[in-house]
Amino acid sequence: MADVASKVLFLVNEHIATEALLGDAFAEQGFDVDTFEVVPAERVGAPAGEVTFPDPGGYDVIVPLGASWPVYDESLRDSWVGTEMQLLRDAADAGIAVLGVCFGGQLLAQAFGGSVARSPRPEIGWYDVLSDRPEVVPGGPWFQWHFDRWTPPPGATEIARTPNASQAFVLGRTLALQFHPEVDGDLLKMWLAADRDGDVIAAGLDHDELLTRTTELAQDTGPRIRSLVRGFLTHVAGHSRPS
Repeated sequence: MADVASKVLFLVNEHIATEALLGDAFAEQGFDVDTFEVVPAERVGAPAGEVTFPDPGGYDVIVPLGASWPVYDESLRDSWVGTEMQLLRDAADAGIAVLGVCFGGQLLAQAFGGSVARSPRPEIGWYDVLSDRPEVVPGGPWFQWHFDRWTPPPGATEIARTPNASQAFVLGRTLALQFHPEVDGDLLKMWLAADRDGDVIAAGLDHDELLTRTTELAQDTGPRIRSLVRGFLTHVAGHSRPS
């Protein structure tokens, strides 16, 4: 009898925050990759609203991705953010592994009893991340674009940080990341084109500078993302799903 491929579901919370390099890394590990768009492009200006999510039960891993809104926005918490938080709790209860990225990591913090609030110092660009467990989260430069930061939930273990913010925590078979491992040049160009509020300029950076740095690091980024995904699957998710 042939082995059934493992399946990963990426929750694309905002249409421009796609799985990018993370999708490739999971595919290389033998996963079938599914995506679900939570807030489509036509609703970006008014993102609150009810969403019917897929059943997480058919998946081995759920990956909630990034978005530009605060996870604590009341109109969102009262609609799809609240629903997605319950989905993540249900997935964890069912033994499904979860990997949260930026907004997705903050969702995990909020869903499991931590808190999320405005950070005194936003992070945009490439920052060195100090890791206590490099076999799970390799230390070094990772791309950031966030204005909020979390307090890890009760029972979680913080495993990486910058001077400004917690960057990763583990809780059971869940790993939350504050940074964006998925970013490549193409994804960053989309984000820069959508930067209507001038976040990059306000942070004292320019678009060409960010793109150049991303290109310079591209040769190392792929292997480090593959290492992160292998580390997550081995040390957090475990090799097999609990029965």
